[in-house]
Amino acid sequence: MNAAAYLLEVGEPEKVAIESDDGSITYERLRDRVARAAGVWRSLGLGIGDRVLVLAPDSIGWVEAYLGAIWAGGVPVGLNSRLFDRELSVIVGESGARFAWCTPETAESLDRCVEAARGGTELVGDVRFEALLERQAPIEAAQLGEDDPAFWIYTSGTTGLPKAAIHAHRCVLASTDIAGGVLGAGRDDRFYSSSKLFFAYAHANSFCAGLRSGATVILDREWTTPRRLVEVVARHQPSTMFVVPTLYLKLLQAGLAPQLRRVRHFVSAGERLPAAIRSGWLEATGRGIVDGYGTSETNFLMLYDPDGSGVLRPSPRAKLSWREAPSDKPGRIWIQHPSAALGYWRRPEATTECFAPGCFSPGDLFLDAGDGRVEIRGRQDDLLKIAGQWVSVEDVDHALVAGCGQFVQDLGTAPFETRDGLNMIAVFAVAKDGLREQAAAALEAAIEALPRQRRPREAYWVDALPRTPSGKLQRNKLIELRVAISEQTLVD
Repeated sequence: MNAAAYLLEVGEPEKVAIESDDGSITYERLRDRVARAAGVWRSLGLGIGDRVLVLAPDSIGWVEAYLGAIWAGGVPVGLNSRLFDRELSVIVGESGARFAWCTPETAESLDRCVEAARGGTELVGDVRFEALLERQAPIEAAQLGEDDPAFWIYTSGTTGLPKAAIHAHRCVLASTDIAGGVLGAGRDDRFYSSSKLFFAYAHANSFCAGLRSGATVILDREWTTPRRLVEVVARHQPSTMFVVPTLYLKLLQAGLAPQLRRVRHFVSAGERLPAAIRSGWLEATGRGIVDGYGTSETNFLMLYDPDGSGVLRPSPRAKLSWREAPSDKPGRIWIQHPSAALGYWRRPEATTECFAPGCFSPGDLFLDAGDGRVEIRGRQDDLLKIAGQWVSVEDVDHALVAGCGQFVQDLGTAPFETRDGLNMIAVFAVAKDGLREQAAAALEAAIEALPRQRRPREAYWVDALPRTPSGKLQRNKLIELRVAISEQTLVD
């Protein structure tokens, strides 16, 4: 099979496949241009399995270069166009990429990183690529095995350095399982994700699902803010939206959520959706949010909560099993699914730990909820025992946000160990502009309302919390921040 050809084979010829502020393209023209782009890659020397870095803002050109590489038998790697040089240099070096497709705003940084990595990656600018594409005849899609590599997706780096998850062509076989099977969305829908295409959440559930559904996928080259999102929705009228919890919260705080009432389906993923955000959204828009769980290693959402019960059901085709016999203590699971990656690039120990044929075991912990369902309890390193009871710092986050979200812009907690060797929790918060005193009082009250073993023992007010580009809280950096603050206090 060929993943690119599979995604593009059902769209009606005259139907708009991709729409953005830069224009739109029909399925017929997109298929033709992807086949031509594949010919360009082949003419430049791309071989089967060669990697192609794609570093640019989201656009129709991005899609053509990316899918064209897959069509030709190559392996594209979508990257965050805002990566710092130090991170990009590591990726350039370890990927061994044959080519890198870029635009003027990313070419200079990419050129520096290629030189620093002393690699043989050839930069192909979008203008040059377009000129070659116009003269290139379309070629047939490379026919490869279902388990042959099709693309890489880098993890968000929540717990450390990002890892490249190697996805096979079979990954896209389940493209419409959530969109069609759970949401009921199809070819008449318009898909939009607030996240960018390099992020698995957007790549799988909006981009791949939208194309395989024969629907229209809306792209935005600009980085998303609450106001920008509202502008995109007003201009392009999506019917199905994929948004991360932090952005849902910001939309509520800015009073912009009611302007999205015409959207039919709302999905959340990236991190667990707090109940306070879900209920606030329902009140503001009249629409519920489907809370999904997926990873870069599965690309698509594997679990979902349709009703706010907190109990996650497996997506169609997902089969769950426990690594150890289920008990009252949260544990790790195996997820068997066609979209499970083959493993990590050059991470043999992590691959052995997390992958089996057709299966992936995430680092998150779950509780058995019966009937094949589970409840998420955060990551293994987010769970600690205080006063003889297991406490999830993520649960503490949600409780505090519910108690003081009116005055707090952002909030997160992190575990730490006292000098006596006891486990404790610290909270880091960002007050809304001009509301520091009210925020402090509300946070104190929210902490006091918690059971004693779940109460943070230290509170820090900061300007911003460390989050990944996908919005996930980086607790490891909060732990480092607490150490730095404590050391500075000793010096002072």
